[in-house]
Amino acid sequence: MKKILKEVIPPFVLKPITGLFYGWSGNYSSWKEASEKSTGYDTQIIIKKVKDALLKVKTGQAVYERDSVIFDKVHYSFPLLSALSLVALRNKGNLNVLDFGGSLGSSYYQNQNFFTDTEQFNWCVVEQPHFVKEGQETFADKHLHFFYDIETCLKQYKVDMLLLSSVIQYLENPLSFLDEVIGKKIEYIMIDRTPLLLKGDDRITIQKVPKNIYEAKYPCRILNESKLLEHILKHYDLVFDEQTEESINIKNAVFKAFLFKRKK
Repeated sequence: MKKILKEVIPPFVLKPITGLFYGWSGNYSSWKEASEKSTGYDTQIIIKKVKDALLKVKTGQAVYERDSVIFDKVHYSFPLLSALSLVALRNKGNLNVLDFGGSLGSSYYQNQNFFTDTEQFNWCVVEQPHFVKEGQETFADKHLHFFYDIETCLKQYKVDMLLLSSVIQYLENPLSFLDEVIGKKIEYIMIDRTPLLLKGDDRITIQKVPKNIYEAKYPCRILNESKLLEHILKHYDLVFDEQTEESINIKNAVFKAFLFKRKK
């Protein structure tokens, strides 16, 4: 449920490589129609590439991984780092994150150095079964944990922040999912690296990943920003929002990040 950094193939808009187009295309009438023309996120090729890259980070052979790509320096999401720091500060150093769709812990490895010395730090990834199995066997440590579902995670940890980083656009019914997690009454919700339309109706597209990353095509729903905010702000207050660095070749669409705090 992750996408590639624009540093890899700048600016990731209308980028032809060997005559092929990579990015977002189409305006499909249904999720089913887009899915039938896509490959999905659950192939063994993807998990192997992500695993191999993150193992290099875990063992110190590489500094940072994102979307299975290795980098020689950490590329921080500063909206995310700001949110994590704020939540930890307000919780007297305690930070328990539920990272839904968090792969094998990419965001944990990105940010762990800032929080491993805190009194209580737990990063809980909820993912597809084959990612959870690999995560539990290979990557879990005293701070990083993997769960098959949100309910099991919440029974074990009092989660301070739900992280939805580059994930809700890949859900068939993102607003229904948000209704479900809003009902869990988690104090903070962070939405990061998410494409949204500044005007116009929601749009269902297909996102094609460059072959030098891995071959994949995902159905991708780009929500209208006002519609998303109206849905969440019934139950949460907006702490901050920020346009993020990713680019998208869809008119009137940008990538954004939001931090929300549950209403009293």
